[in-house]
Amino acid sequence: MEVSAFSPITRQYSCSSAELGLLKNKKHTIWHQCSVAISLKKRIGQPLLGQFRFLTPKKNCFKVLSIQKKEIPVLEARHIDEIYDALVERLLPTAAMASNPNLKYIVGLAGPPGSGKSTLASEVIRRINMLWSQKAPSLDSEVQSPNVAIVLPMDGFHLYRHQLDAMENAEEAHARRGASWTFDPARLLACLKALRNQGSVYAPSFDHGVGDPVEDDIFVNLQHKIVIVEGNYLLLEDGIWKEISSIFDEKWFIEVDIDTAMQRVLKRHISTGKPPDVAKCRIEYNDRPNAELINNSKKQADLVIRSVDFQS
Repeated sequence: MEVSAFSPITRQYSCSSAELGLLKNKKHTIWHQCSVAISLKKRIGQPLLGQFRFLTPKKNCFKVLSIQKKEIPVLEARHIDEIYDALVERLLPTAAMASNPNLKYIVGLAGPPGSGKSTLASEVIRRINMLWSQKAPSLDSEVQSPNVAIVLPMDGFHLYRHQLDAMENAEEAHARRGASWTFDPARLLACLKALRNQGSVYAPSFDHGVGDPVEDDIFVNLQHKIVIVEGNYLLLEDGIWKEISSIFDEKWFIEVDIDTAMQRVLKRHISTGKPPDVAKCRIEYNDRPNAELINNSKKQADLVIRSVDFQS
């Protein structure tokens, strides 16, 4: 049965007489309660799934009484330090609970370009390791306590430039580098599975000067109990990305006004030597469409972090 909305304010829905006959009891004129799973279409074309409870009258209309919706906790603060402290407090206990040397608590941190993923992940990890070294000092004062947390950026799983060259439209591939299809999600999935199953793994980093990944540049070892994987597309629901998302123990998303994020990206492009007009064209052609796609994956998060000025 296809249900169409005709009143976005009262949330009423209509159907044909034939369809209604399948749901109501023709021998009675009272209302009957039933639960129906339906799919609504937003104007932007994205489906919104939910459980709806209806009362079905003899007239050809339904009235929605309630909508069950996933509530995602939101972390926000006036100052970025408060956000760092809250996230450290959230993660630090997991570092102390690990008697199994292979145990890893893996967090997926997603958000659009310019949201501050790298800055947030690096600072949270730094603070966790600092607190851990204070609470669990080495018996030998000359031996530094091992780090228990590490960042694993998704950037190392960019496709190589020679792989983009081999695509049917190589010029387009290079122009759109940073889009989801210019990464190698299968390789990222294999890396995360190895980390989960074996407890340690070598992963690639990304050399922005060269423009290619650097193999085996990051070593997540048995002593690391907390791993923050940060990247744009970690919460996408399509294909291999969905399987990647299922590996995380927690999924975080940094929420930021898209215009603010694009201003940050513009400054980043200019700081790397791009002329302002070229930087603006790249944002409109590549970065903003990517950000819009990424923002649609926010609903998969377990925690939304409201972005504030990371320099404040």
